[in-house]
Amino acid sequence: MSWVIVYGLAVAFLAQDTGIVNYYIRELGGAPVNFLADNGTFRSILISTDIWKNTGFGAIIYLASLATINQELYEAAVVDGAGRWRQLWHITLPGIRDVFILLLILRIGSILDAGFEQVYIFLNARVYEVGDIIDTWVFRRGLEQLEFSVAIATNLFKSVIGFILVIGANKLAKKFGGSGIW
Repeated sequence: MSWVIVYGLAVAFLAQDTGIVNYYIRELGGAPVNFLADNGTFRSILISTDIWKNTGFGAIIYLASLATINQELYEAAVVDGAGRWRQLWHITLPGIRDVFILLLILRIGSILDAGFEQVYIFLNARVYEVGDIIDTWVFRRGLEQLEFSVAIATNLFKSVIGFILVIGANKLAKKFGGSGIW
């Protein structure tokens, strides 16, 4: 789903005049809140919309990983008297460990990317002080002020740091018994 669609849904729910949330706040006798332009709520809105948007993709990957676990292991655990928590700890978590490590290594490489598309769409002048990130600063500096060298240097720095983190995470995964990426 595109961030533009997610932003449209957020506006439908959180707009000061027409949002569903503010409708119920007014019905309960409160004053409407401009959630999308409030410094106190902006970061939590970004985090919650990011979690909401990406939960489905993660769930698909983990469900596929869970489907590969042999069901006979669960049956044997039940026969041995293991409850749900023991099955989770001794069968499920080791069964999805490699997928978890793989996804963690891949995500660590983009740890400095805070989600330009999302922040740029949600950002407005009233929340610059809490919503501005490296990527939006680079965009304004590189494309709006035509300082391409600053934008290139910043993105090169982010890429080098991400590469170092991926190499380090892969080595740690192999050291602790995981398979790593290569």
